[in-house]
Amino acid sequence: MPAALLLDRLARAPLLADGAMGTMLYQSGIGFDQCFDELNLSRPTLVESIHRDYLAAGAELIETNTFGANAVRLTAHGLEERVRVFARQGAKLARQAREIVGVNAFVAGSLGPLGKPLEPFGHITVRQAEEWFQATAEGLLEGGCDCFILETFQDLTEILAALRAVRRVSLELPVIAQMTYGEDGKTLYGHAPTLAVKALRHAGASVVGLNCGMGPQATLEVLEEIVRAAEDTPVSVMPNAGLPQMIEGRFLYLASPEYFADFAARAVEVGARIVGGCCGTTPAHVRAMRERLVSRLPAEKLAPGAEVRVLEPPPAPIAPPVSAGEPSILAVLREKFVVSVEIDPPRGITTQKVMEAAARMAQRGVDCVNIADSPLARIRMSAVALAYLIRTHFPRLEVILHYTTRDRNLMGLQSDLLGAHALGIRNVLCLTGDPPSLGDYPNATAVYDTDAPGLMRIVHRMNQGVDLAGSSIGAATRFAIGCGVNPTAEDLDKELDYVKRKLDAGPHFVMTQPVYELASWQRFVERLSALTTIPILIGILPLQSYRHAEFLHNEVPGIHVPAHVRARMREAGNEGQRVGVDLARELLARCRAQANGVYLMPSFGRYENCLEVLEGP
Repeated sequence: MPAALLLDRLARAPLLADGAMGTMLYQSGIGFDQCFDELNLSRPTLVESIHRDYLAAGAELIETNTFGANAVRLTAHGLEERVRVFARQGAKLARQAREIVGVNAFVAGSLGPLGKPLEPFGHITVRQAEEWFQATAEGLLEGGCDCFILETFQDLTEILAALRAVRRVSLELPVIAQMTYGEDGKTLYGHAPTLAVKALRHAGASVVGLNCGMGPQATLEVLEEIVRAAEDTPVSVMPNAGLPQMIEGRFLYLASPEYFADFAARAVEVGARIVGGCCGTTPAHVRAMRERLVSRLPAEKLAPGAEVRVLEPPPAPIAPPVSAGEPSILAVLREKFVVSVEIDPPRGITTQKVMEAAARMAQRGVDCVNIADSPLARIRMSAVALAYLIRTHFPRLEVILHYTTRDRNLMGLQSDLLGAHALGIRNVLCLTGDPPSLGDYPNATAVYDTDAPGLMRIVHRMNQGVDLAGSSIGAATRFAIGCGVNPTAEDLDKELDYVKRKLDAGPHFVMTQPVYELASWQRFVERLSALTTIPILIGILPLQSYRHAEFLHNEVPGIHVPAHVRARMREAGNEGQRVGVDLARELLARCRAQANGVYLMPSFGRYENCLEVLEGP
């Protein structure tokens, strides 16, 4: 990321940085004697979650967990050979958190002091220091940081060595150079802000500033001097949350988020372009600062009546057609007997017919449409794509997406589900899928990394905010999960054993294969009711002719058309369609009391037959 991107951003409006990584790790139970930088490898989920918390609070710049990732500090833990690894992983974790949260934010590669003094106060030469800083900078660059931040330096000689090392690694990426000042307005080594700022600007720092050391009030006094000395160079400020106190065996910082928010407003009025926090600051402090800076209230006790120059508002997200909080099929099922009609995606790229069908369903008061996922393993348009189109054009219709494990490995399954949720799809019928041997490409490879119960467990994990591996997906999905059952299975005991496996995976609703006689339905419902009370939608597929009935019975897996029904269709002759609708209508009337809804499946795209079934005798 060229320096111009960060500098252009700072020219438009102040930018909010994160708070203390170390404070959050300590609050998570990590002891001060542990190596925080090593946690990038041993506790990556913890580190990433802290980054995500800061981003969720409104931070637009997050610092990598690499403050101590240099050979000198790591020697105390016997890890000095792993500098680049820790630095690289630290940058990757921050970038990963940014991707999960889905926001535009800068990842700043953090470099802190070596931890031991340079000559003449110690034994480390400037050349050695530069070599050690360069190793950290190389790891951060390999990990993909957007800029570098040199922080908490008290020796001007040391921070200049770090700056030269970073510039050997990258001339393009911006460098934020911050020093720590005491109550007397100088560093521990006696460097005044004006001297430090001029030296850092001359050495190539893109942003100059101060962090740590003092609380908000004293920091403001030094900040004013730095802003004057910086001239046109942007200034950053990240104070501690006051001074720490030992309370019940733990160090606590007492500056509240509200107090910090007032500080942020005043710091922006003074001229700071990057505002954040250091020791003791948390996501709560960052959130309070963001709320204060977007409030447009004047900075008290500084410039009465003046309007604080607010943070740049983030770009408005592209809203899906339905928000996460809107009703799903479950809400509809609680209110009424639900009617759902299946719509198969087209075999080509033209959607006119299926969209006209959806329009007809919406006009006739149908509650839901089911979007099949290449049934019978025949190539059709993506079910997710069609579900999105229908949901966009007909928002009153709930869409139930059929989703099979046949065509996608574990990565593909989860990727598509994330995309479906982002598009506003909330109802998923989890299926294993017909084998490719039935369809257009009998030699195609079936994936089947998991089955329908396994897929339901994956969706449940996403509803808890994590993927199958336990990694965060940024926020919990809100899928309603359905499963399929076959009431007319030849071996009902075997089918119910499989149903038990599905129920153990926690579906929210059940949809059945087509049913053609009352006796088989009642037998199945009686046994199912002993296992669960979740809503069930009875599947009904109106027959078109005697040949159609024979085809379904003999060639389509999972469908059983009783002999007496096939005989009636044979007798119907040219009146097959009418008789098929009559049979479906009669069955629905008799089964309705034992179902929560009906799932109608049209044959040959004849959606009008399904609507006729709903008209009753």
